Amino acid sequence: MEEKNTCVIKLNSLEKVKHFVDEATTFECDVDVIYGRYIIDATSIMGIFSLDLTNPVTAMIHTDDYDELKRFLDMIEF
Repeated sequence: MEEKNTCVIKLNSLEKVKHFVDEATTFECDVDVIYGRYIIDATSIMGIFSLDLTNPVTAMIHTDDYDELKRFLDMIEF
């Protein structure tokens, strides 16, 4: 996992999860949520709600495009 493509986030409310999933669907590349050994597609609201969201999760974007990386970082700072 490349560090520049990941960020630890807290999705501890319905609004944060909904916002995150809505934004993740706008990317042309894949965005995942990683929790322990589980990797969930960030566009799957059911998948994200299957995780223990009382703890932080890692968001990961699969791209090297600078603009997509910047938009990803802006998205997760909500």
